[in-house]
Formats: sequence, C-alpha cells, structure tokens
Amino acid sequence: METPHRTGGSTAEPPPLTESDASLLVGLIDGLTAAARQGESLDVEALAGEHPRLADELRSLWATIWVTESLARPEKTGRLSGDQPVQVPPTDSSADRSASSQGPVFFGDYQLFEELGQGGMGVVFRARELGRGRIVALKRLLRGAGSRAQDVERFRVEALAAADLAHPHIVPVFQVGEHEGQPFFTMQYIEGTTLARRLADGPMPGLDAARLLVPVCRAIHSAHDRGILHRDLKPSNILIDAEGHSYVSDFGLAKRLDLPADASLTPSGAIVGTPGYMPPEQARASRRRGPLGPACDVYSLGAILYHMLTGRPPFQAASPVETLMLVLEQDPVPPRVLNPRVSSDLEMITLRCLQKQPGLRYASAAALADDLEAFLRDEPVSARSTSLRALGSRLLGETHHAGVLENWGQLWIYHSVALLVFFGATNVLHLAGVTARWPYVLLFTVGLGAWAALFWALRRKGGPISFVERQLAHVWGSGIVAINLVFLVEWLLGLPVLSLITMIAVTNGMLFMVKAGILSGFYYFQAAAVILAILPMAWFPRFAPLIFGTVAAACFFITGLKYKLRRQRKEL
Repeated sequence: METPHRTGGSTAEPPPLTESDASLLVGLIDGLTAAARQGESLDVEALAGEHPRLADELRSLWATIWVTESLARPEKTGRLSGDQPVQVPPTDSSADRSASSQGPVFFGDYQLFEELGQGGMGVVFRARELGRGRIVALKRLLRGAGSRAQDVERFRVEALAAADLAHPHIVPVFQVGEHEGQPFFTMQYIEGTTLARRLADGPMPGLDAARLLVPVCRAIHSAHDRGILHRDLKPSNILIDAEGHSYVSDFGLAKRLDLPADASLTPSGAIVGTPGYMPPEQARASRRRGPLGPACDVYSLGAILYHMLTGRPPFQAASPVETLMLVLEQDPVPPRVLNPRVSSDLEMITLRCLQKQPGLRYASAAALADDLEAFLRDEPVSARSTSLRALGSRLLGETHHAGVLENWGQLWIYHSVALLVFFGATNVLHLAGVTARWPYVLLFTVGLGAWAALFWALRRKGGPISFVERQLAHVWGSGIVAINLVFLVEWLLGLPVLSLITMIAVTNGMLFMVKAGILSGFYYFQAAAVILAILPMAWFPRFAPLIFGTVAAACFFITGLKYKLRRQRKEL
C-alpha cells in the first residue's frame, strides 16, 4: 500500500467544495480503501492529479485512513517459544517473515528473533545485543532501504525524541544507530502485554484503571516539560510489564513544541494520529487549525481512560472519516451510561479530559494525574469544581462548534448591512405614514426571504455544510418567521401595524441565547443588547424599527468581523 503523500509549499486556501465535490470525494476515498484492503497498488498522487479541485482534501483524508487501515491489519507476529530465531534479511519486512526457515539472522550487532509488531512506518523485533547478551526491542523501518526520505527523517526524529526522554515510565532507548544505510534504535524489552490486549477482555475496574494511568500521565507530563508532544497516545502504545507497571512507547508522531509549524515533518493539511483517540483540534487538517499543545495529549489520555472504563473508545464508527466527524461534532456518551459501575468521580475526570475546547481540559497531564490520585485516596476531585471561575469559563467560553463561524464571518457582515436596509426601509414607511399592512409583510416575506435564500446560496459555495450550520440556519429562519408572525398577531388583535414591534426584540433576543448555547457565551451579551433595545424602542416608537435594526446589525457585524479576522490569521 502506498503511503499518503502531501506536497507542501503553498498556504493558499483551496477552492471551496460543492456538495457534488463532497460526494465525489467520498467515492474516491471508498475506492482507495477497497483497493487497499485487496492489496492492490495505489497511486494517490495520480488520483489527486486527476481531480485537482479535490487534491488537498483527498490527501488529507487518505492520510488518516491509511494510518488506521495499517493499524487495523491483524498482527502477524507468530511468537516463538524461547529464543528460536526467525530469518530476517535486513532490507524488507515481508522477506523477514518469509525466510524463517533459513537460520538465524543478524542486523549489525544484533540477532533478531520474532517480530513484536509493526505500524505504518516501523517494525519492532525482539533481539539480542551480542556484545552484552541482553534482550532488547529493536525498531527499524518497515520498508528497509526502500523507505521514502520523509519516512527516514521521521524515524530519526522519533529515535532522537525517545532518546531525549528519561522517565521511569517511558520505554528507555539504549542505542540510536544505522546499519547498511538503515536507521534503527533499540529500547528496553518490556516482557508483558499492551493495554490494547488487556482491554480486549473488557473494561477494567475503576481503581485499576486509575492506578495504571497515573504513571502514564506523569510520563507524558515529563515529555511535555522536555518540549515533546506525543500526538498518538492510545492503548496499543501503553505497555504493561509482568508486574503490572505501565510504560509509554512509540513516539513516531511526536512533535517538538519549540519548533515552528512549518518545521514539522507533517505535510501541510495532513491529519496524523488515530481517529478514536485524537482531539478535535488534531482531527482538523493542519492548515485549518492552530498549533497543538499539551492539551492534545491530555485529551488522548482521557480517551484511553474512557476505553479502560467502558471497553470502547469514546468515538467509533464504520469508517475513519465517520469517526473523525464524531470527534469534531459530537459529545461522547457518558461512561456510566455504558458501564453503570463506573465511579461518578472517574466519569467527571474522563469527561473533563474530553472537552472539545482545550482550555476546558486539565491544564496539564500532571493535573490529571493529581486528580486520579485524589480519586484513589477517596478525596474530592477538581473535575467537580464549581468555582465561579470554572463556571464562568464554561458559561462564557466557546463551544467546539464555534469554529464553523469562520465560514460565516463575511456573510454575517453582509447580513448586518441587509438588516440596516430592511429595518431602515421599514422606518421610512412608518415615518411616511404608511398604515397598510401589506407593504411591511411584503418587505419581510419576499424581501427578507430572498436575502435568506441568497445568503444560504453564498454559504453553500463555501464548501460542505456541517450539521451544526444547519441548526444555525433553522434558528435564523425562526427569527424571520417570528418577525412575520408579529404582523399576523397585530392583524388578529386589530392593532395598528408596528404596534408590537418591540416583540421582535424579545423573540430575536431569545434566538441569540440559543446561539450562545450552541456556539459561544459571547452571544449572551448580544442577547442582552437586543432585549435591552426594547427600552429605547418603547421610548421612541417612531424610530423603533431603526433602533432594533441598528442594534441587531451591530451584533452581527461584530461577530462577523471577529471570525473573519480569525480565519484570515489562520490562513497567513
């Protein structure tokens, strides 16, 4: 299977995708996945060349799917008893397994035995260091001398990153070297199992899960202190020795926190990691997100804890792409729904780690470890904090859906102008003494309805529309309906036109509160501003339409400008 490949060098925003583009993209991804599972040769770059409009999205999605497909392949470890060696020519992993009957094989100063496992880039063997006679785990490139230059460099980065870390619960690196042009490194051989194999038997008791995860959290915090972000924490990367001690392994996707984004080996737009355990900010293509920080690994630790408590990751679906969409848009099912025996404190700890917004998670992996230790001591945990600061942060902060507003920034600015036009025209009619109801109804049904259709058409040109955006469209549509219902109620009660115009401020204020719950607490202030507009509207009824239109337009303009500038900063 060909590894995903991305060409770099350009930071320009790709052309927006239409719904037909999105459907075609899904078909291309499905075709690649089916071909990969049948062992066919793939040329992703050729396919991207045939569909240049979809090239960036195709490479980005395939990068994640390829990693997941590679990890999902059944292990072909074939462990042997004792130290029975397996013949492994030093240049190709497939040959390693096919030549097991040809006697012992040596790789430099090491005799290789059985394969312990492999991932998308490297393969690990149990080996004996001939000079010292000790058993080690030796990792080298999966494709040997045929590996791409980028894979070789990433492998070296992994080796150096792991060698730079010294912690009792990080698998120590003994040697980093090269043999016949192939980089390799050796680590302590942990005789035992992985957390993934342990979880194949089902969920763990809460106390056992907390005890096992505390040293992992401490190890990750130590890595963060040394400027290393793991980025691929998952049960298969947690080793458990015969005495039940846990160790962090596989820094193959590690990133130095002190390096600028453009110095990363991750291609522009690529998604790296394992979908079920990666945080939302990592699940977004790199060109559409900010820099990753320690909160990224805190989320993954929470996802591991969730799996330990429930027997499944927080998000799982039929395909990697569907899993990523769940990570981005949905909240996990509370652990106690899946396993009623889970402690409520552990559930709170887990869900705090899995907050979509990084700022709502634990400030560090050490803080998570502290809370787990408090749970083990039967003391209060900070995840249950009800301090004013914590409550204020949850109430007024952005939700994980707020990012969609970056697609709406310019459109909200346009909408602010439209509001001034519609309500300004209404005020002109009112001052001109127009008492007939139909001109106002026509303005807000045909006129505002036509603008709504144009607005939605402009948004559709900006790419596929997410589920939460459809929710926002319904909220906005409800506001238009409410305006027209005011005219209907006035007619039913026999009141003069615009007698109940202050109710428009009330209904739209409620809609801003709904948006605050979906998107950001920032909308609570706008809801208050719109509702308080009732006062000047009541005091100056001749100018009530213009007052409301000005306040509402200001709210949309401020929001639109905020998210438009945020998107522009990300594109720089």
